[in-house]
Amino acid sequence: MAKITLDNLAHSYLPNPGGEDDYALKELNHDWTDGEAYALLGSSGCGKSTLLNIISGLLTPSQGRILFNDQDVTHAPTAERNIAQVFQFPVVYDTMTVRDNLAFPLRNRGEDPAYIAQRVNKIAAMIGMEAALNRKARGLTADAKQKISLGRGMVREDVNALLFDEPLTVIDPHMKWELRTQLKALHHEFGHTMIYVTHDQTEALTFADKVVVMYDGRVVQIGTPQELFERPAHTFVGYFIGSPGMNLFDAEISGSGAIIAGTQIDLGAGYQPKAGHTQVGVRPEFIQLATNGAGIPARIQRIEDVGRHKIVRLDVAGQQIAAIADEGANIATDTNAITFDPQGINVYADDWRVQPQQEAA
Repeated sequence: MAKITLDNLAHSYLPNPGGEDDYALKELNHDWTDGEAYALLGSSGCGKSTLLNIISGLLTPSQGRILFNDQDVTHAPTAERNIAQVFQFPVVYDTMTVRDNLAFPLRNRGEDPAYIAQRVNKIAAMIGMEAALNRKARGLTADAKQKISLGRGMVREDVNALLFDEPLTVIDPHMKWELRTQLKALHHEFGHTMIYVTHDQTEALTFADKVVVMYDGRVVQIGTPQELFERPAHTFVGYFIGSPGMNLFDAEISGSGAIIAGTQIDLGAGYQPKAGHTQVGVRPEFIQLATNGAGIPARIQRIEDVGRHKIVRLDVAGQQIAAIADEGANIATDTNAITFDPQGINVYADDWRVQPQQEAA
């Protein structure tokens, strides 16, 4: 296990980067705690895999350092970093049996045969491959091969970190939840430092202790699932986390009030004046519907019943927004306004969250 330190880290795939826009990974300075499970979450091309490959040693950064437990490993080869990595597509030895594939990392390190057998049986049970231990990998399906890759990554107990690069892409959907649960159980049992790259918010939020949200080569927030949901540090986090994501309203901010679509609203807290593009962010869960015109004018466009709740799609001054209502709620057809729960309001200036100055009286 290892604490992982990213010190002034950045990377460009260009030989002579001329500015920040030339960097696939913009400057990072973070300490990732020994023994925690992290998910790197973001859309394609945001820098997730670049960062993972720098941590694993497959890529040398353009600037800065990587430290494991305060030891500089920036230029150390992958083999010396004592990590296990599982890639998006399965990497297995086709001519070996499932048993020999799982045992390979341990045999390569000269472990005792009895210990190897015990670990292989335990991991095979975790990934549901007990019945196939004596089968050659060549004839197995892609998702079975990926389970072998996952198992081979998990079989060692002494690694500094386990790195997963979108490992469930080829896994059958009904197996994904089970394998995420097994990975979580492994983390709780052995306390490995785990880093899991994904573009799927469900995978990230159900797997990780802390989610590292990346956007345009930059880490925009590190937090628990609850922190990301309640207080998104960046508008991208509000948009990307949640289904539907956060609603954003252009607003004029003044103290504890704001004007949205010509209507004055109470923000529930005071804010200092901010330059730039100011917005109010409210998740669909914190929007209430009104029929008396008290609030921001809104018109219902459609209602989507998704079983657990209803998603109400509304038009607010030409902008499409979403509100969530209970499954049993009776949505009034004469709804003509929306209001906000003050506890669910966030204020943004140029996409970054503004800290409230004080609670409103």
